[in-house]
Amino acid sequence: MLCACSGEQFKFEEAPQSPESLATRDFSASGLSSRTGDWESKFDETQVEEAESTLKETLSLNYEEARALLGRLEYQRGNFDAALQVFEGIDIRVLAPRMIRAIAERTKQRKPRSKVDNVLPNVMSMHSVSLLLEAILLKSKSLEELGRYTGITTFISLSDVLQILFFCLIQSLALICHRIAAKECRIIVDTVESALPKGMPEGIGEDCKLQEMFHKALELLPNLWIKSGFLEEAVTAYRRALIKPWNLEPWRLARVQKDLVTTLLYGGTEVNIPSQLQVNGLTTPMNGTEEAILLLLILSGKMALQEIDWDPEIIDHLTFSLSVTGMFESLADNVEKILPGVYDRAERWHFLALCYSAAGENEVALNLLRKACGSSEAKHRPYFPSFLFAAKLCSLCPNHAHEGIKFSQEVIDLAKYQNEHFLGEGLKFMGTCQGAAARVSVLDSERIIFQRESLYFLNDAVSLNGNNDPEVILSLGLENAIQRNLNTAYDNLMIYSDMMAGSSKRGWQLLALIVSAEQRFKDAETIVDFALDEAGSIDQLELLRLKAILQITQQQPKKAVETYRILLAVIESQKEHWLQAKAFRHEALKQQKLEMEVWQDLATIYVDLCSFLDAKACVDKAQLIEFFSPRSWHITGLLFESRTLHKEALASFSVSLSTEPDYIPSIISAAKLMLKLGMQSLPIARSFLMNALRLDPTNHEAWFNLGLVSKMEGSLQQAADCFQAAYELKLSAPVQEFE
Repeated sequence: MLCACSGEQFKFEEAPQSPESLATRDFSASGLSSRTGDWESKFDETQVEEAESTLKETLSLNYEEARALLGRLEYQRGNFDAALQVFEGIDIRVLAPRMIRAIAERTKQRKPRSKVDNVLPNVMSMHSVSLLLEAILLKSKSLEELGRYTGITTFISLSDVLQILFFCLIQSLALICHRIAAKECRIIVDTVESALPKGMPEGIGEDCKLQEMFHKALELLPNLWIKSGFLEEAVTAYRRALIKPWNLEPWRLARVQKDLVTTLLYGGTEVNIPSQLQVNGLTTPMNGTEEAILLLLILSGKMALQEIDWDPEIIDHLTFSLSVTGMFESLADNVEKILPGVYDRAERWHFLALCYSAAGENEVALNLLRKACGSSEAKHRPYFPSFLFAAKLCSLCPNHAHEGIKFSQEVIDLAKYQNEHFLGEGLKFMGTCQGAAARVSVLDSERIIFQRESLYFLNDAVSLNGNNDPEVILSLGLENAIQRNLNTAYDNLMIYSDMMAGSSKRGWQLLALIVSAEQRFKDAETIVDFALDEAGSIDQLELLRLKAILQITQQQPKKAVETYRILLAVIESQKEHWLQAKAFRHEALKQQKLEMEVWQDLATIYVDLCSFLDAKACVDKAQLIEFFSPRSWHITGLLFESRTLHKEALASFSVSLSTEPDYIPSIISAAKLMLKLGMQSLPIARSFLMNALRLDPTNHEAWFNLGLVSKMEGSLQQAADCFQAAYELKLSAPVQEFE
């Protein structure tokens, strides 16, 4: 028996065909050949009795062991139905208590490095236990194979309806086979776990196949549950394989962890962690996704230490899981730990840039892209995605507009030769960056050129692939709106809304602003109300603020205050959610900024209503969120000014400008204060106003106050021109900035 059990290291991942071992030849000689052709007659107990008699004479095996060995032979030959009939004769539930006792007693009595079982009366040997466990395992594998074959059927002469019914029947039989196989396989896990509640002791696998059979059962059981459609049972089986030290090899342990990750992430079911596995603390996963992330972090750490081989799928799963939970900075940290050589340098920098940009760190992302597109990579083939992404990031920030023009030109040049389908993207980013460059230009002549070029490139992008890219239409509409081509901008936004089927918050918002620039405030409010019905919970916040601003413009302060009250209530209800979802830090900061702007808007309303205590309370609320906000100090200055405290007001405007030197409202307010101080301050006031117009040539308030300065200086014609410009610009001014 020792020779038969320990000398054969059997692997059953793929069923071998017709082995010519000594045992096979012996059974063939006894008339017990079990090839497929020999099973035409019904398999009966007589053959098993003959096999048992022969095996008892040669190997001194009992009835169950004889069936186990005979079943193994049939499985090796691929006769899964015959093997299943042999294994059915083993009543494992009756033998389980004896097997549990045998495992417990013999592992307890086992000496270190001992290769011979101690003699224990009335206790099953470890080799018998291993043989029976193998029989259960092969029984499960036979059921799995039968389920696999019945699930693949070719229909020839049946009608379509009968084909469907027959296919459904076959699939149901396959599920039943896999479910029975899982229950049989679970017996192995239950038996060994009952005998070894603290895990597998060291050295147990040296002289028998118990550990090997158990490890294969641990891997097979969850797969059988998945094939039978019981994902919760599969997750439980995976966890059983991981919570105790079962002496799994590193590669096998990593495979079980990876399989559990894929089931948790993509299985579509949430399996709560049992109470006995929950540990109080910050590291306890709250759901399946967090559990998957912890496992993936463990696996990525093993790859970094080269304990297991590199597996790109682990990084793919980690990218997906951290992305859906908003943990982009954590993803970047793990990407940085990847050993050099796995990714090209440019590809690695691009991956990191994507992570940091998603986390709201666009400046960090742009620095990484500069490396990927810089001189250090000049000798290598240009990595096109980095140039494209860099152009996009620059188009989002006017301060990087000129650099964005260079990146966009690179994209256009590269797209003409190797990525023609991205040519429209390059033209779009070029037009957007040209428009941003116009808004930061100092010279009027330079600004006019950039504005003309912006519309030229955006129209080219629309002509190239506008029907397939609604964002190009949106960018063209935005640029036309900024340049006060309101009719054209309105047409662009209507096309964009049709393409998006009214599902874009940004489109509705820009459309409402364009309508407000035409002084149709009621129509703009109606558009916002319609957008609120279509928008999600997060998008509704900014739309509610726009609605309140439109109500202020229509001289409806009470309605505006009520709208702000609703908006603050919604923000407060969502605040706890964002505090718990610490991973979405940039989203939480965005909502916090919106809350500050709401308090500032309310403070402005109360200043206009001369309700100074309420205005001060609202400013204090805003400054609790961000103390050095330039707008909060500007409103504080307005509050002092309304109470004729000019020195305090000027000091507040100075603090605002020291925080943000280009904050136009404070520049204009400071100039207005200079006008009140008399003729000696007119040059300073003119300097302030010219600076404001340099920053925003379309600011009607700056033009109006410049006209006042010119009038006080006696330049009546110049004053008239300024007043005319202020009047025309006010007629086309939106209630909010277009950007």
